[in-house]
Amino acid sequence: MIACSMKEQGFKSGSCNVIAGGGKNSACQVTLKKKNSQIERLISAIHLSRPENYLSIYQSGCNFSCRKCHSWYFSKYAEGEWYTPEQILEACLKYNKQVNLIEPRHKATAFHAHDTCRCCGSCVLYQQKSPLCPGVLKPSQITLSPQGFGPVRNIVAFTGGDLTCQVDFYLRCAELIKRHTNLWVLIETNGYGLIPRHLDLMQEAGVDAFWLDIKAYHEEVHQWLTGCSNQWILQLPAEMKKRNFTIEVLSLYIPQVVETDQLVQIAKLLSQTDKEIPFTILAFFPEYQMKDYRSPNLSEMIWAYQEVKKVGLKNVRLGNTGIFAKSEKEIEILLEKVGLGNF
Repeated sequence: MIACSMKEQGFKSGSCNVIAGGGKNSACQVTLKKKNSQIERLISAIHLSRPENYLSIYQSGCNFSCRKCHSWYFSKYAEGEWYTPEQILEACLKYNKQVNLIEPRHKATAFHAHDTCRCCGSCVLYQQKSPLCPGVLKPSQITLSPQGFGPVRNIVAFTGGDLTCQVDFYLRCAELIKRHTNLWVLIETNGYGLIPRHLDLMQEAGVDAFWLDIKAYHEEVHQWLTGCSNQWILQLPAEMKKRNFTIEVLSLYIPQVVETDQLVQIAKLLSQTDKEIPFTILAFFPEYQMKDYRSPNLSEMIWAYQEVKKVGLKNVRLGNTGIFAKSEKEIEILLEKVGLGNF
């Protein structure tokens, strides 16, 4: 039986029940194995992801129960194959040989992927660049992966379900990856398991970066969306910067749930820590337990962007563009109001 490390350190356990074998149990009991010095994690898939353009390790099991989860079929259901950190390293070593775009540590993010490629594949398929192309890469640097075209950046990310509350697997993986490859280690996280002791251990192990998904600013909204409080999560940007991690933040625009007012509050929080922190406002689309909710429209997303920019953050982008800008005319409006490179 794996003990809850959150409770052991004076925090509340997460909303972490996962369906396995027809019943429910906590994620650390059914998607994590510990025996003596051996540790294994249930992994749904490992492949080069787009538009992030890095190696993604999709984990089963999560310490949140997000109503809007887009990965519910493996994050809330035990699904996949068991991997040791040594097997994760094998995948990273193979990927490391394919890398054709070297990024500095401060660009070990999903946010900065758009600086070099829009993943349209136009330069390969039609031998001409799209109007939105950053014009940085050669067609020879564009490769095809299961999710489309793009470069191969020197980054490996742990994504999908989040069990940073059980830190040992991440520590061992990071130590091996940093020792044997030239990859930056990024963890996509809801932040709930990144209590101070875990942040310190990850810093020591060589973790480079975090993609922090702040689900909501208002605690009652966050509780409704995820099953957990966000009191500690809102302190994380400052705690991460204090430890010299590269950090980016993402928040969803969900009409009637998380709108411009909360996004502005999150932006203020980031601005007080470091105005350079990249912030992505992602358009929600209906999924899982929130299929009756609508996506934001073009004017809502533009307004959110403009209000967030007033706070003083220097690096703000809109994401999931195809959800709210579906025609050439709407793309033209987006270019006029937001600017090339900001979506």
